[in-house]
Amino acid sequence: MSNRPLSALISSQFESEFPGEGVGLAERLQGALPAISLISHTALIRAYANDVAPEMIFAQQVYGYGRPGDVLIAFSTLGNSLNVLRALQVARVQGMKSIGFTGCSGGKMKSLCDVAICVPWEKTSDIQERHLPIYHAICSMLEEAFFPT
Repeated sequence: MSNRPLSALISSQFESEFPGEGVGLAERLQGALPAISLISHTALIRAYANDVAPEMIFAQQVYGYGRPGDVLIAFSTLGNSLNVLRALQVARVQGMKSIGFTGCSGGKMKSLCDVAICVPWEKTSDIQERHLPIYHAICSMLEEAFFPT
């Protein structure tokens, strides 16, 4: 992880609010971007899939967390996963941007994404393997843009 120190202003606010502890607090915090992994909410996913509809598990989260101007990054190797398509539909209605990672044809998700990254492979494992360096390159670029050294 890159070192992303807090600004001097934020650090001084910590020290002002918590004299003697604020500097240490600020030194151990890192700059951050608000990001949520929708697949990590296991209890919500299970409950929503059982009680409402499995294809809505990501859509509900996008609806609850997403705001205009946010970006949804969606992965579907063939571009036709209904739960991913529903999330992209909700994102569009909410004024969010979307980036889709998919395979050769792009499937149905291609038309729902502002940016569709379609790697020229058809086998799931090949597609996923090609997504990794692209995803990591984008993360590195974001890191540099938001937290320049």
